[in-house]
Amino acid sequence: MLEISDNKLHKLPWEEKVYAFKTINNPRRARNLARWIISIIVVIFVGLFLPWQQNVSGSGEITALTPQDRPQDVNSAIPGRIKEWRVKEGDYVKENDTLVVLSEVKTEYFDPEILDRLQEQLNAKSSGIDASKSKINALQNLITARQTGLILSLQKARNKYQQALLKVDIDSANLQAEKLNLAIAKRQFESYDELYQAADPGELQLISRTSWEKRQQKLQEVEAKVVAATNKYLVSQNELINARIQLNSIEADYADKIAKAQSDLNSSQASLADKEESFSKLTNYYSNVNIRTQQYYVLAPQSGYVVKTLKSGVGETIKENEAICTIQPDFPQVAAEVYVNANDVPLLSIGRKVRLEFDGWPALQVSGWPSVAVGTFGGIIKVIDLVDSKNGKYRVLVVPDPEEPWPQQLRVGSGVYGWVLLDDVRVWYEVWRQLNGFPPSLYAEPDEGEDKAKKSDQKIKIKVK
Repeated sequence: MLEISDNKLHKLPWEEKVYAFKTINNPRRARNLARWIISIIVVIFVGLFLPWQQNVSGSGEITALTPQDRPQDVNSAIPGRIKEWRVKEGDYVKENDTLVVLSEVKTEYFDPEILDRLQEQLNAKSSGIDASKSKINALQNLITARQTGLILSLQKARNKYQQALLKVDIDSANLQAEKLNLAIAKRQFESYDELYQAADPGELQLISRTSWEKRQQKLQEVEAKVVAATNKYLVSQNELINARIQLNSIEADYADKIAKAQSDLNSSQASLADKEESFSKLTNYYSNVNIRTQQYYVLAPQSGYVVKTLKSGVGETIKENEAICTIQPDFPQVAAEVYVNANDVPLLSIGRKVRLEFDGWPALQVSGWPSVAVGTFGGIIKVIDLVDSKNGKYRVLVVPDPEEPWPQQLRVGSGVYGWVLLDDVRVWYEVWRQLNGFPPSLYAEPDEGEDKAKKSDQKIKIKVK
């Protein structure tokens, strides 16, 4: 029989004796609620022993892994006035495409034929340099010729001096011979004169007067020869002195001429150096002007999209190195730029798995059970900054996981939320850790093998340098 009424047909004997049981009702709803509460408690208790994967969460934005793939401002290398825009926002440009055409604003570059004028000046300077070089060559040849002439003249003067010296020796010997002849002639004459004078008048003469006169004549001839030899010897000595003087004068004369030519050569070389310096400066100025004329056309540094023009209109003046527009390179190698707390950085290592949730892609993420996540994408830690970036947080760059490619529609600058996956623990331990504010735990020290390899490579490079 169905028990539709709350009054029971069969009651236990002790239930009728105890008054308290008469006042207690046991409705069906209370029993159902008790069952539910017990079931929930059992589920929660069982759930406390389920595995839970610890993680470090952080938020950031999409960026490019390499600097050349990030948005960049295109600057003007020279000041100028905007003459023509060749692009508009949103246009795709290739590398070296013209973005803006500028016109000159400085008066010293207004001349449209300035390059031709500078080329004429360069030609004139070049001709002057060639003339100076020719003059230097001529002076060098003149100095060489004078040095050769000095050698020949000195050799000639030395030969003449040697001849004069030999002549002095010869004349000296002749003089000595004549003096000896004079002494002999005097003794012979004195002997003849004694014999001639010794005879008495009227007696026979031993020596005839004629012989005596011949001896006297010969004495006089020898004396004349001595005088002539003496004069000749004196003349030879004078010629020797003149030869010595001429030898010294040749050295002084050629030294003066060579010094003057050397002075002219030094002056010409100094003038050539000044002309070459002026030519170098003018060449540098010509190159700068030539490059400046090429800077009138602002070119795209790489292929990409014109995101934003920072200057507008035609005729607006821009300053040197002022940004004109922003370009986003096409096909950038995207990466997630996630910022984590400093307390969690020691737990991270390059190569750890990361789950990412992008703005614009609905996702359901249970941080401790990544296997049941929906709409999230996988990543791998590529870079961990060594210094804090902002607000005491550290930047972590995450690249796509090869097994889970990211959406192609991702744009640089869009938001991202990430969970760096750590070790597995029980749910009760995670609850206890969160309640006590303890950091996540690791069974082993983070693997920094890649970082150590990089550091060792750097040390090797430094040693090689």
